[in-house]
Amino acid sequence: MEETLAFACDLIRRTSVTPNDAGCQELLAARLATAGFTVEVHQFGEVTNLWARRGTMAPVLCFAGHTDVVPAGPREEWQSDPFVPEVRSGTLYGRGAADMKAGLAAMVDAASGFVAARPDHRGSIAFLITSDEEGKAQDGTKRMMQVLEERGERLDWCVIGEPSSETRLGDTVRIGRRGSLSGILTVHGLAGHVAYPHLARNPIQAFAPALTALYSTSLDNGNESFPPSSFQMVKLESNGDAVNVTPGSLSARFNIRYSTVWTHPQLRSHVEQILQDHKLDYTLVWHLSGEPFLTPPGELIDTVAAAVTKLTGVVPALSTGGGTSDGRFIAPSGTHVVEFGAVNATIHKPNEEIPVADIAVMRSVYREILDRLLG
Repeated sequence: MEETLAFACDLIRRTSVTPNDAGCQELLAARLATAGFTVEVHQFGEVTNLWARRGTMAPVLCFAGHTDVVPAGPREEWQSDPFVPEVRSGTLYGRGAADMKAGLAAMVDAASGFVAARPDHRGSIAFLITSDEEGKAQDGTKRMMQVLEERGERLDWCVIGEPSSETRLGDTVRIGRRGSLSGILTVHGLAGHVAYPHLARNPIQAFAPALTALYSTSLDNGNESFPPSSFQMVKLESNGDAVNVTPGSLSARFNIRYSTVWTHPQLRSHVEQILQDHKLDYTLVWHLSGEPFLTPPGELIDTVAAAVTKLTGVVPALSTGGGTSDGRFIAPSGTHVVEFGAVNATIHKPNEEIPVADIAVMRSVYREILDRLLG
């Protein structure tokens, strides 16, 4: 346990604010190489990616994750330096402690221990680690999956060490994620004096009923695996500062988190139809962050759930909640993807933390998964 804790601390000390890896993957690569993994580093622009594999045969079990973290924010909001790991009262504090450097340490040490005990294990073990998960996410896992596809390398199962747990380690295992579709909308009008509204076209006035319709029109009721899809406006502003002039344009940004009930072309058509029904003069640019994915019932889900229950005493809820993850880039290849990791209550916040005892349990769960699938 002390070795894995020290390993997690070494990772936290590196200021790997996205997309900077800051040497984290060198530490991971050194441990994996010692355990007999063939290690590759793929650099795309500012993004560093680590691909490591032990074995050449199927099935392939891949552990995936990221070394980049979000900025720490104001120093005064932290009880200690966010990049100087500190253990207080049995809890490890530091940026990335839960998301997800302790998880990385636990996964690598679990694999190293498994290989030492079972050098002739069946199949292959792989690691896919990026420094581009918290940022643009274009040159990390997404790009690496393209590289693997071009080389004909296929992943059968993937366990992502994202902090999936809600209030207690093991209470939630993610078996899918909603899709994320964003829109950048400009409503065009005609600026004019507020005293003569008939001589102007106020884009705020024009957009208001359309916005009401976008919110009031239910997308769906969800299904047995996903909550209802959700439309949310995240930014709304008009140009100009004069108090007696109506604006000439209105800018809006929105996001839709959606389930497998929809495809993104269907959602785009749905939104655009509402805008057209309200006769808006508009420009709309779309950005797809990722399609929804859902891992079907089977060996991976059963194995991870059984391992979690054995080591934590908790029967995990199988969830598709939360934001997006790099699973959205891995699942389309046909890989079965499950996420298990730390409690996520403090991720992206000041004083991010993980109980030290949870690190050992996570390592044991990852080891149990290896024993059951490749032992």
